[in-house]
Amino acid sequence: MNNDNFVKFEQLINYEFKKKELINEALTHSSYANEKKNKKYKHNERLEFLGDSVLGLIISDYLFINYPDLPEGELTKTRAKIVCEPTLSYCAKAIDLGNYIMLGKGEDATGGRERQSLLADAFESVIGAIYLDGGIESAKKFILWTMKEVINDALNGKIFIDYKTRLQELIQNDPNVKISYEIIDEKGPDHNKTFYTQVKKNDNVLGHGKGKSKKESEQNAAKMALGVIKNG
Repeated sequence: MNNDNFVKFEQLINYEFKKKELINEALTHSSYANEKKNKKYKHNERLEFLGDSVLGLIISDYLFINYPDLPEGELTKTRAKIVCEPTLSYCAKAIDLGNYIMLGKGEDATGGRERQSLLADAFESVIGAIYLDGGIESAKKFILWTMKEVINDALNGKIFIDYKTRLQELIQNDPNVKISYEIIDEKGPDHNKTFYTQVKKNDNVLGHGKGKSKKESEQNAAKMALGVIKNG
């Protein structure tokens, strides 16, 4: 990855790496490393292993400290909702992680940048890289910042479903189909806006959605589109 992309990604995640080789490794998928064997690229699977453990510890600590009345069973269920693959993939998309992962040509051509499991793994790799570069407090700051929404949802009893990923996976086998999202309206004052989104399959509108954030309105549009496809 070139220096400009490093800077852009660091700005997106609000963290500047002291050791650039760590984020380079975190963003290198095994498919890319395998294609570049002669250059001995490190891929991100070891960092993913580490990041998974750091993530589990930070979320466990946060729930234990901030929710002293939750029994062990509820703590376990809530943590499981927060660290599951759909939520990690959702958080990865929120920081545009897919556009910065270095993928092999085959993986890229088959929709790897949108694949839920790949994005979730890369998100954990970034956590592992931040932990090694800046310590547990830096990792904690990143996790609680990027995962605030899904943590609140889990604590409020909501089961997170990434409808955008479900829609993408449903149609990604057809190379002639493109899914796109467009904000078609915004209403309300800056501190309390409602966003309205439409989702299209090529030029055909599949669904509409609204929400208090662009991400929420896109998710609701994708949810409607899935219903249209299912009932069609």
